[in-house]
Amino acid sequence: MPRAMYSYTIKVLQSVSFDTDLFCREVKKAIAYLLPHEREELKLWMRKMVFLNPHLGSCMVYFN
Repeated sequence: MPRAMYSYTIKVLQSVSFDTDLFCREVKKAIAYLLPHEREELKLWMRKMVFLNPHLGSCMVYFN
């Protein structure tokens, strides 16, 4: 089940990546309900996403 939440989170984030504010809101929610090791995976995924979409870089602040 927890892996399903991570997969769902990635799908949601990909679908809202056009809007920085919405993307950041979804990242904040994801950090609240994912397990610690899933948060680390999400952080790695986010680095790749920000590299491809620099306008999403402001959302990385939630991982500090």
